[in-house]
Amino acid sequence: MDISQILMIVAMIGIFYFLLILPENKRKKKAEEMRSSIRKGERITTIGGLVGKVVQVNDSTVVFETSEDRVRIEIAKWGIQSTESSEQAAQKQGGLFGGARKDESKPDEPGKSEPEKEEKVEKAAKDEKPGFDPEIK
Repeated sequence: MDISQILMIVAMIGIFYFLLILPENKRKKKAEEMRSSIRKGERITTIGGLVGKVVQVNDSTVVFETSEDRVRIEIAKWGIQSTESSEQAAQKQGGLFGGARKDESKPDEPGKSEPEKEEKVEKAAKDEKPGFDPEIK
C-alpha cells in the first residue's frame, strides 16, 4: 500500500467520525439530559405520540395524565421524545383553554342582551353530543 492510500483511508474515517458519529453522540447526550431533568407539571410527548402532563417522576419511569378525565399512564423514561414546561405549553396553546383569550369588553353580537347570550350558551351546551364511550353493549 502506498502512503497516499493510507492517508486517504484515515481521512475518510475522520470525515465519518465528524459527520456521523460525533453529532449522534451529542444528540443522545442531550436527549438523556432532557429525560433526567423531567419535573412534575411539565408536558411531555412520548415516542408513540401520546401527550400529557407529568404527575409523578420515579427513577426509571414517569406517570402522566393524558386528559381532563385524569387518565394516568406510566411509561419508561426512554419512551419520552420531548418536553415543555407548563408556561411554554400555555404560551404555545394561547392560554389555558387552547385559544386566544377573547376581549370581554367587546360584545359578541350587537343588539343582544346578557340573558339572551346566556340562554344561547345553555342551549348549545344541551345540544352537545356525548363523548365517545368505548363500552360495546
